[in-house]
Amino acid sequence: MQFEVKRVKIVVTVPVDDTEKIRNVMCEAGAGIIGEYSYCSMATKCMGTSMPSDNANPYIGTSNKLEYIEEDKLEVVCDVDKVKGVLKALRDAHPYEEPAIDIIPLIDEDNFK
Repeated sequence: MQFEVKRVKIVVTVPVDDTEKIRNVMCEAGAGIIGEYSYCSMATKCMGTSMPSDNANPYIGTSNKLEYIEEDKLEVVCDVDKVKGVLKALRDAHPYEEPAIDIIPLIDEDNFK
């Protein structure tokens, strides 16, 4: 069985204070549209960890010290033809040097019998 992927889910972790800004940037770039609704997203509270190296320029934390960071896991759907633009806007606006981004292919329910 083969599926044509038309939409993906983009998932990114964001410091809590930056969630609204990142949501707006992603949605303005074309993500978060479900039918006749725009700016659709889901944010889940989570605790992230990282240990910046000596070469890092951390937004939060200190080099060589394990940091625990209250974050939101922000999720939006996106048409595949808009993904590159959404990712560029996301990276340009995100405060982290290396944001953790997942791109999950979505299968339309019409593919199932």
